[in-house]
Amino acid sequence: MKKSVFLVLFMSLFFTSVKAQDYNSKVKVDDVFLIGEVDNDNYKHIDFPKANFIIKKGGIANYKNVVGEKVKITSIKEKKDGTKIATIELASGKKFFNSHKYIKVDIESALEHKELLRK
Repeated sequence: MKKSVFLVLFMSLFFTSVKAQDYNSKVKVDDVFLIGEVDNDNYKHIDFPKANFIIKKGGIANYKNVVGEKVKITSIKEKKDGTKIATIELASGKKFFNSHKYIKVDIESALEHKELLRK
């Protein structure tokens, strides 16, 4: 009985980790995602500029306007530690907050924490 419970637990952990790795590795240039909603506009994996930088460039610092927007990956670079940093732009061609054309994002972590959602 103990062996079968241990075997089922081990197999479920194994298949879950394999699925998670497969899910993240399918991200490529020109993929389209939606920006998800987080509590208190606290995006940890999408590198949105701070409000004072948005205002200095003549933009409007309202993070609620980007929720649900379609974004397109323009490039993906892998760091030495293995994290994938993607550059995204709005699919409509407009600027984020009317001030920034491109934003950097840790793509795997953003997908995992639902800051970016698959379309």
